[in-house]
Amino acid sequence: MNTRNLSASCIVLATLGLAPPALATEGALGRTITGTTVQSFAGVVPPTPGFNAAIGFVHYSGEIGGSRETPVNNLLTLGLDADFDMVSVTGLYVWDTGEGRWNFASMATLPFATVDVTANVALGPRTGQVKDKADWDVFDPFFAPIIAGYHFDQTHHMTLALYIYSDWGSYDPDRLANLSLNNWTYSPTVGYTQLMQKGTLEFTAVGAVDFYTRNDATDYKNGAVFRLDAQLVKRFANGWGVGGIGGWIEQLEDDEGPTADRLDGFKGHALALGPTVNYTKKWEGGQVEFAARWLSEFNVKRRLKGDPLMVTATIAF
Repeated sequence: MNTRNLSASCIVLATLGLAPPALATEGALGRTITGTTVQSFAGVVPPTPGFNAAIGFVHYSGEIGGSRETPVNNLLTLGLDADFDMVSVTGLYVWDTGEGRWNFASMATLPFATVDVTANVALGPRTGQVKDKADWDVFDPFFAPIIAGYHFDQTHHMTLALYIYSDWGSYDPDRLANLSLNNWTYSPTVGYTQLMQKGTLEFTAVGAVDFYTRNDATDYKNGAVFRLDAQLVKRFANGWGVGGIGGWIEQLEDDEGPTADRLDGFKGHALALGPTVNYTKKWEGGQVEFAARWLSEFNVKRRLKGDPLMVTATIAF
């Protein structure tokens, strides 16, 4: 097992759950975007101790049809378009626990985001269009106190973690565009990585359930959301890798609150598929990896539908 390679790549497991900067299930999206939570070697915490850093970028442009009522903060919209961008800075430390079946790490992410929202709002018998924009600022930071990695053998690995999303971003219940979901979210997460063809073919899957606290400003509580993402990547001797990614999001519970009751719980789901490409450059004592993916969402119900674009750069030293 190439522990240096895994050490650099496992940092991107710290960007799991890159969260959209405006809209929750209240708002037709959630903490994560379909297909963006799986990363290379997300099932591995390597035995090599040290600090790793990552920068991630996500762009998402999505819409929900005008025939569907959508709860957004204190408003009930008739159709919604949202464009947002997020840059996240992540630090991950792998603890010096030595060789063995178990290894441990801790991580924290500081996201910065901007969002632009356009919605149709019912004004008595008429419908008017409302626009709002939140400029670049801090979005809800998140962290994982402990990420536990288990090595079944040299080619089969698993991680267990609890990701905690704060509500520290700015929030106004009377605005469409916000840089916080105004709730805490707890996401128990399992990652699995299998290496094949002498380590050049990698399969990784990540499954999680998001549990939301109530948004006290709107008396709205999102139901628990299950998500499963998987990727298959083939790497070559020149440093390049290509593959495919699939994502599935399924809301398990009805939302709660007066608006949610009116909308019959507002449960949603979505699927996504798309290609991914990455490039790794190594040097003595470290390496950097660049990765990009584009996904197309389909079979979407009661969620924004769009085409996520995600780019990450990770460095280990």
